[in-house]
Amino acid sequence: MRENIHPKWYPEARIVCSCGNTWTAGATVPEIRTDVCSKCHPFFTGEQRIVDAEGQVDRFYKRLERRTSIEIEADEARERARTAMDVPMKELGLTTRANAALERAGVSTIGQFLDKLGQGEDAILAIEGFGRQALIDAKKKLRARGLSVAAGIEQIAAIPEPEIEEAPRGPSYGGRR
Repeated sequence: MRENIHPKWYPEARIVCSCGNTWTAGATVPEIRTDVCSKCHPFFTGEQRIVDAEGQVDRFYKRLERRTSIEIEADEARERARTAMDVPMKELGLTTRANAALERAGVSTIGQFLDKLGQGEDAILAIEGFGRQALIDAKKKLRARGLSVAAGIEQIAAIPEPEIEEAPRGPSYGGRR
């Protein structure tokens, strides 16, 4: 064994807990100070308490409270922005053609679109370049933002999709038996 590389051993080192309990054990330092021992630890005593080391619990609760208040403010701001009437129609994500048609007609915000829609669907459909499918899409996206739209989508006749015939299946077309 090499000389002078090991720390000094104290067979009767004194251990002092913050609750006042003391005992001796072997250690490399003459005195050890600890925050919790078997006399005061909640696991051994059965009592429910939080050991607060220099206000850490209070700081945690303050951070948690601040975070929840910031989240609530952000949610409220997001909701106000979502249902605001002065939001540009372009933010709805309609097609370029539909946005251009609305812009030419002087309908640039959601509020103006809803006012025009209040006059009836025919007033919207009278805008050149703005068709039924664009109206259906606009209503869906307005409802998704939480806005109420006067007439239901069911009242608008959707453009029928062409029927596609299926190729016959059989052994010559790679079908399975």
